[in-house]
Amino acid sequence: MIAVVYSGSNFANWKLAQKQTVVQSFKTNGINPFASDEKSILALLNKNIHLIHHAEEIKRIYFFGPGITSYKHKQIVYNAFSKFFRFGKVVVEDDIYAAALATCQDQPGIVCILGSGSNAAYFDGKKIKPNNYGLGYILADEGSANWIGMKIVKSFLNKTLPDGLHKKFVEKFDLDRKQILDKVYKQPQPAVFLSSFRNFAKDNIQEPYMTGLVKTGFQNFISSYTIPLIKENPAAPVYFVGTVASLYQELLQQTAHEQNITIANIIKEPINNLLTYYINKN
Repeated sequence: MIAVVYSGSNFANWKLAQKQTVVQSFKTNGINPFASDEKSILALLNKNIHLIHHAEEIKRIYFFGPGITSYKHKQIVYNAFSKFFRFGKVVVEDDIYAAALATCQDQPGIVCILGSGSNAAYFDGKKIKPNNYGLGYILADEGSANWIGMKIVKSFLNKTLPDGLHKKFVEKFDLDRKQILDKVYKQPQPAVFLSSFRNFAKDNIQEPYMTGLVKTGFQNFISSYTIPLIKENPAAPVYFVGTVASLYQELLQQTAHEQNITIANIIKEPINNLLTYYINKN
């Protein structure tokens, strides 16, 4: 049996498969070594009934997620998984590599993530070409759920949110300035809090303010990351992965078209493609 895990900051998608048959499919809280230590990851695994039931049967575990930016961070996840899956071989890689496998398979391509966070890279068919992107929720994440949430919250606090949206925000969330600043600056995982406003954006996307906000995020992302990668690799197809890319795919396609960019494919969650890839490999 194999386990394939694709995690964002908010939640992780799991697929357990025996040969061609999916045995279990479920979600857990997200796993990110910047926000979770080995002990907390192990505690999360030990709370899941599906994992407890199948732990000894699983022989290969493929984990992909955010925060795998160094050997130290990779080891946090690897050590926790190795202790739980005592009879399995554990592979830990970052989410951009997962997106590449899910979209490009073994062919070259430009891979863009627009989910809880955002990132982009060139995949040569075997490995990701290193770059200086993926700077996280404070320095980057343009166009992501975190970025959109941050802009909405900032507009609410600055009282620049249009009156109708301001009223809806108050009615839906019942948050004041003190509570928001506490969640952003004092509580753990502020990126999870900020990205939680993605559904508010989606529910109000018909509002000109919200349409303009999301489109601005896409423009910033494409100009900062996608276009430089296209200039370096002009023949490579462009793929997008993630919940935000999927939720607003018409607006994303329109924004890309305005920059003379053709998006080859947009997928919401790479987990199914990853599972197929590794079923065929094992």
